[in-house]
Amino acid sequence: MSNVPTPHNGAKEGEIAKTVLMPGDPLRAKFIAETYLTDVLCFNTVRNMLGYTGMYHGKRVSVMGGGMGIPSVGIYTYELFNFYGVENIIRIGSAGGIADNVHVRDVVIGMGACTNSNYAAQYNLPGTFAPVASYDLLKSAAAAAERLNVHTVVGNVLSSDTFYDDNPDALSAWKKMGVLAVEMEAAALYMNAARAGKNALCLLTISDCPFTGESLSAQERQTGFTQMMEIALAIA
Repeated sequence: MSNVPTPHNGAKEGEIAKTVLMPGDPLRAKFIAETYLTDVLCFNTVRNMLGYTGMYHGKRVSVMGGGMGIPSVGIYTYELFNFYGVENIIRIGSAGGIADNVHVRDVVIGMGACTNSNYAAQYNLPGTFAPVASYDLLKSAAAAAERLNVHTVVGNVLSSDTFYDDNPDALSAWKKMGVLAVEMEAAALYMNAARAGKNALCLLTISDCPFTGESLSAQERQTGFTQMMEIALAIA
């Protein structure tokens, strides 16, 4: 019996491209499809987690929302890798900058993803797993950003299970270890990719910096996120 459609994804076999761009917000997926893609097919509306496939400069590309947090992105990326034959997932999201050399509008390329999540426990490993990006995607993204004249910072990010953390010093502890920014999904994406033998990358636009009070307006976020989207599309 076929694994597709799934309880979370209404796509039929063949409707999703080998490369998927994954913002957290399904409306951002809709924006990308309407702004950048041609010959667009909407393959998923289940739970309003919108997904689309279309053409970008002669390449077949899909874009789909992933939701907020590790449990949500863990489900969607697992199904894409294991049930739909997807080879590459590029997360494109927002993050809070915590390193001194990271500022609003910067694009962070997540080389590795620290986490306070227990997601890796399912693998029963005899140690601590280090979730990392696929090097070929990372290298291509850095090169594309340079061509597009977009400032990027490459390094470790934090995938946190908590947006409102009860420990006020938590981010300071991660900052002292050189972590660049905090988000909520990359670690699960990287672990799912590793387990499936597939490729993953997390691109993040810095929308605010908790330690300095820097933040972008809604209009500025739209412009900054567009730069990140174009990097992802360039390497799709």
